[in-house]
Amino acid sequence: MSRADAVAAAHAYFDDGGFVADLGRRVAVPSESQKDDSQPALRRYLDEEMIPAFEAMGHECQVFDNPVAGKGPVLLATRMEDEHLPTVLGYGHGDVIRGLADQWYEGLDPWVVAQRGERLYGRGTADNKGQHTVNMAGLASVLKTRGRLGFNSKFMVEMGEENGSPGLGGIIENNMEAFAADVFIASDGPRVEPGRPTIFLGARGVKAFDLVVDLREGGHHSGNWGGLLSNPGVILSHALATIISREGRILVKEWLPPPISNSVRQALAGITVSGGDDAPDIDLDWGEPGLTPAEQLYAWNSFEVLAFKTGNPDRPVNAVPPRARANCHIRFVAGSDSDNFIPALRKHLDAHGFDMVAIEPPPPENDHDFAAAATPPDDPWVAWAAESIAKTAGTAPAVLPSLGGSICNDLFRDILGLPTIWVPHSYSACSQHAPNEHILLPQFREALGIMAGIYWDLGEAGTPARG
Repeated sequence: MSRADAVAAAHAYFDDGGFVADLGRRVAVPSESQKDDSQPALRRYLDEEMIPAFEAMGHECQVFDNPVAGKGPVLLATRMEDEHLPTVLGYGHGDVIRGLADQWYEGLDPWVVAQRGERLYGRGTADNKGQHTVNMAGLASVLKTRGRLGFNSKFMVEMGEENGSPGLGGIIENNMEAFAADVFIASDGPRVEPGRPTIFLGARGVKAFDLVVDLREGGHHSGNWGGLLSNPGVILSHALATIISREGRILVKEWLPPPISNSVRQALAGITVSGGDDAPDIDLDWGEPGLTPAEQLYAWNSFEVLAFKTGNPDRPVNAVPPRARANCHIRFVAGSDSDNFIPALRKHLDAHGFDMVAIEPPPPENDHDFAAAATPPDDPWVAWAAESIAKTAGTAPAVLPSLGGSICNDLFRDILGLPTIWVPHSYSACSQHAPNEHILLPQFREALGIMAGIYWDLGEAGTPARG
């Protein structure tokens, strides 16, 4: 039996309907970690879907209760074939964003997979149930073909990523030997383009906060008081204008990352950012001048105003509002001084005469910061993974220094000290975190073959861990 046989077995799993059937059962579990009553569903996903599947592949399963009260458990599935073989740590998250059932297209249910053309709809299809189902199937295809993996497999499934992975760092730090490995290989996030296989080596971090101007109790009639009372919405809008220019350039110098290195620029040269046919057009004149879209997204920092409220936008009245609030966050790359973001903002606002603008924690649903961390592009595992993917896909993958979004990569890179290789299977217009989440079925069929090839090659000589 050969590598080609393992890839063919993965494709047959898709063609025979096994992939959609397995994913359909997993999507049907409403594992919404952001809901207070989600614990039974979070545990059911592990007990009914993950543990039986990993045990069938010869893994021993251990569930860690979360040290943070009310947060999701973590599964570690382990198959040790030989202590002298390389050990690979995989990862997925089985929790999802709220279903938002009343906002989906007519006839769609977030907890029932539905195919329309080449799209398969359902909450978690892209983020992340579909992606870890692909990787689990890749492992199973190699076992079916070779009879063994040829390496040691550890696979973590957490149930709280959509809440910011609370407690996961503590679980890892208290069980370092259990999670120890030679390399981290997992899947989440989108490809750089739907048809181009992609590797990303880390993730941008995120720091969330609110800006608030609270001037007085209650609104006051604009006919009697307009022109006499300061307007908090106007004040806050001008404060924001000192933070970011009208073209999207960050104006707080302490928020800027280090200059982009030559190795990162080379890795991003020729990379086209595209979300597919339904994605919005990129505004080429937005953001830091002189950067390509790829450099802007994968190697620079960005500031966003996620929501802005003053008065009652749904039912405005003729009154000067008493307060204004903007929900904001910064996405930042590794090397940024994120600990200084808030102190620097306070200093900046005061220097511009906006001492009345308070900086407050975000609402609970947005209060989950991530650190930034990334593997250097010249790490030997990067070239190895790119070669494996090219062998299966017939084309070289895009290699990105960082995911544009945020995930708990720092736990694997910084705490466990592992090279981190992410092979995303989704695409950026998949509507993750929104109604009508979906995947592209041809893309996922290709991904099954790619992962079977990676897992086959991990069992062969020539990996960086074997020499």
